Amino acid sequence: QVQLVESGGGLVQPGGSLRLSCAASGSIFSINTMGWYRQAPGEQRELVATILSGGSTNYGDSAKGRFTISRDNAKNTVYLQMNSLKPKDTAVYYCNAVLRSTTLLRLEGYWGQGTQVTVSS
Repeated sequence: QVQLVESGGGLVQPGGSLRLSCAASGSIFSINTMGWYRQAPGEQRELVATILSGGSTNYGDSAKGRFTISRDNAKNTVYLQMNSLKPKDTAVYYCNAVLRSTTLLRLEGYWGQGTQVTVSS
C-alpha cells in the first residue's frame, strides 16, 4: 500500500504565505513525478506544479512567479511554497505522485486526501 499525507493548509490573509508538505510512504520502489493540483468549489481540478525526480519543474499559469515546488527524494516528500496568496487561490490542494510500488512495478498515480487552503481577510 502507498499513502500520501498532506499537511500545511489553513487560513491565511491575502498577500500571505503558506507551505504545503506531502510525504509518500508505504511499499514504494521509486517515485517519478510528484506534484500539486487544486480544486475550487464548482471548478475542475487543475495543475499547480509538478517536479521530476531529477528536479525539473512545471507550473500551471496560476502558480508561475508566486509558488515554488521542491522535493526531498530521500524523504519521498514534496513541498509547495506559496507566496503572495490571493483569494482566488482558495481551494483544496491535492498531492499527486506517479510511482512504482514494490508490488506493481509499473508506473501508477496516487492521490492524497487533500488539504484546504483559504485565503481571506
